[in-house]
Amino acid sequence: MDQEYENILVPMDGSKESELALGRAVAVAKRNGKAHIDVLNVIDTRAMAYNFAGMSDGSIAYQLVDKSKQYLDDVLKRVKDKEDFDNIDIHIRLGNPKTIIAFDFIRDHHNDMIMMGASGLSRIQRAIMGSVTSYVKRNAPVDVLVVRTAVD
Repeated sequence: MDQEYENILVPMDGSKESELALGRAVAVAKRNGKAHIDVLNVIDTRAMAYNFAGMSDGSIAYQLVDKSKQYLDDVLKRVKDKEDFDNIDIHIRLGNPKTIIAFDFIRDHHNDMIMMGASGLSRIQRAIMGSVTSYVKRNAPVDVLVVRTAVD
């Protein structure tokens, strides 16, 4: 029996891996006919405390949200123009990417699948912060597809 997903979450961090995941999600959504895609960028507020000492948290958050919005708007335009797919929404959240992706967002938006890239972090970042992908695939209550290759 084939599983038809209706509401796919694609977390994006600007990495090549997350771009691959979005391409795969669009292909799956088109195949399923009525599937919706939520593209999510989570701004890690834990990293803000360490990387921007001396600047106000509000100023940092505003700048990061603005950059994230620009990035996601570009992603949205590209998908609508090049893929001819418009059943897609963009979202920005602040907090811990692991828990927001694995629990909070899918609870609020009723996603039935998460498609995400293998890892957008360097080896050192993974060692320090842990892999978001590993955490999500171990803990999310919905199917998680880790995308490693392009649709082709």
